[in-house]
Amino acid sequence: MSTTPPPQAVTSDPHPAKGEHPSRDGAFGWLAALGPRGRRAFAGAFGGYALDAYDYFTLPLSMVALAAYFGLDSGQTGLLTTVTLVVSAVGGAAAGVFADRVGRVRALMITVTTYAVFTVACGFAPDYETLLVFRALQGLGFGGEWAVGAILVAEYASARHRGRTLGAVQSAWAVGWALAAIVYTLVFSFVGDDLAWRVMFWTGALPALLVVWLRRRVHDAPQATAARERSAARGSFAAIFRPGTAGTPGLLRTTVFAVLLSTGVQGGYYTLATWIPTYLKSERGLSVVGTGGYLAFLISGAFLGYLTGGYLTDRLGRRRNIWLFALLSAVCVLVYAHIPGSADTLLLVLGFPLGFCMSAIFSGFGSYLSELYPTEVRGTGQGFTYNAGRAVGAVFPTLVGFLADSWGVGGALVFGAAGYGLAALALLGLPETRGKELA
Repeated sequence: MSTTPPPQAVTSDPHPAKGEHPSRDGAFGWLAALGPRGRRAFAGAFGGYALDAYDYFTLPLSMVALAAYFGLDSGQTGLLTTVTLVVSAVGGAAAGVFADRVGRVRALMITVTTYAVFTVACGFAPDYETLLVFRALQGLGFGGEWAVGAILVAEYASARHRGRTLGAVQSAWAVGWALAAIVYTLVFSFVGDDLAWRVMFWTGALPALLVVWLRRRVHDAPQATAARERSAARGSFAAIFRPGTAGTPGLLRTTVFAVLLSTGVQGGYYTLATWIPTYLKSERGLSVVGTGGYLAFLISGAFLGYLTGGYLTDRLGRRRNIWLFALLSAVCVLVYAHIPGSADTLLLVLGFPLGFCMSAIFSGFGSYLSELYPTEVRGTGQGFTYNAGRAVGAVFPTLVGFLADSWGVGGALVFGAAGYGLAALALLGLPETRGKELA
């Protein structure tokens, strides 16, 4: 395995297109720097990721009702999440190849349509086995949307602002999560549990509206498109697994350590995202409205964490930002899972820093993974590493599900802290990329 750093991405044109202002400063300088076309790309990626989150969280929020309706144990409910994340690796890798071969926007439309169709289908599932199949197919679209949207925006963003820009895209996850929590609170307050979980899935049709807008208004970055189309090797899996030689740097080392990084961060994150609603209802005894209130603190922290992490990834660098929040996330998980049963107020308050830290660590991912790969295989590299990590990290929620029967959900959540330790170690094999220009 070569220790040579990955090849540098093609440097962007020093004369930006008309309407681009990469040197602007201020709180929203990153948005002004995108220019009109870049801002439309940002809106498309933001909307796609928010709705991606919304469709994902229909399952964790409905899990208690689902388990009661189908008579499931904790292992079976955990498997619903795991199969979604495992299949998402296939969808993410495929979407990355499509993004390199047919363009970012076309690939984005495919992913959004896929996750919308199969989320709605979940609401019609007559039994657990059918639900498992539909949820797996939903993972095909869910896996590809973030990687493709992040690349689309990264190729419009200047190196100076890329961390903040992609951090803002990442904050859409909290927006979609909040929307899902609001709809959950309303639906489960007015509809019986046996029907409410189906209604939650049916509302997953919302992304279809976004696809129509994407088709009409959003386009790939022209310079990145030109650079990608000049290469005959675009969208090649072989390229991201090619080891380096004495005279030619390879991408194998980058791919291996990027997968480990993604595994650790997503293993920790999805453990918490999947099981905290169940923990709050089953072990803390909170009502539907009470659970929504606790999640409001968690989600508010997540939203600010994404924005803050995006700023810090530009200030501190990609690696330092991830190291910092890997440590803080692990500490927050350990504290949150061991709050005494009588200290519900403390549980409420600590939801904010937990959401903040476990989200801030993601803010640098969009820029970091985009910068690790050259233009012609950027979609393939980012799509594969992010989603392979998601697939392996998906084992974490299932393990928590099986451990919950003997340890309790709160005790099993501690297992998620191990993921953040793995992420910190993976950074030892990856270079710093802050300041790198993309075509």
